[in-house]
Amino acid sequence: MNILVTLNSNYIKPLKVMLKSLFLNNPDDDFNIYLIHSSLSTEEIKDLSQYIQKHGSQLYDIFIDDNYFENAPILMHYTKEMYYRLLASKFLPEELDRILYLDPDILIINQVRQLYDMDMVGYLFAAAYHKVMLVKEINKLRLYPYEIDDYYNSGVLLMNLDLQRSIIDEKDIFEFVEKNKTKLVLPDQDVLNALYSKRIKSIEEKLYNYDVRYYQYYKLMSNGCCDMYYVIRNSVVLHFCGKRKPWNKDYNGKFHALYKHYEKLID
Repeated sequence: MNILVTLNSNYIKPLKVMLKSLFLNNPDDDFNIYLIHSSLSTEEIKDLSQYIQKHGSQLYDIFIDDNYFENAPILMHYTKEMYYRLLASKFLPEELDRILYLDPDILIINQVRQLYDMDMVGYLFAAAYHKVMLVKEINKLRLYPYEIDDYYNSGVLLMNLDLQRSIIDEKDIFEFVEKNKTKLVLPDQDVLNALYSKRIKSIEEKLYNYDVRYYQYYKLMSNGCCDMYYVIRNSVVLHFCGKRKPWNKDYNGKFHALYKHYEKLID
């Protein structure tokens, strides 16, 4: 199974926690972890490789020279790394036909095989959108005149690499960012939705991109069915979206103890 991650040094420990949860809860699968980066040191790559090999999987390091994106527009504190997942098909080996991108602020608490193997014919990506109505409507207005029905989260993306190689053009992405600089909030996610939302296959958020901030909302909207019992036994991906992260000392979210459990396992 092919997994894609993109990050800098600040997210190495969260990446290890995410991978630990992936490996432990998918014991029958071996993983090829593809890491696209532009700044990790040789020592950091070696450490990650040894960590991944210890769990029976392999790391493939793909270094992107900063000069590659020298003409690409960047925004505020967002770096050129924001383009890596959108243009991953350009850098990944040609023989790969699909890959699952995962943010490092994630726990995988059940098996990912059903997600990974889903039919992707005609779709560039498979992703989940969060059904919180106010958020959805604000994003539709913000990205007008680009027509989007739903605003997809880019933290979990199943990628149809063959189709992406024939459709996604970096010039389209750069032009969009340059043209819309003043209204982009989450640049890579905004690009994904404005340019490609019509070619995204929807997946169930409560299973494959469970936003841990909305536990009470999910439970209420499901008439109590989506409780903690349901989440632990059914949800595959827990996503710690937003600025507050579970590896910080001041975090006190609903799934904090579960995250600390996996964090302790890498120490």
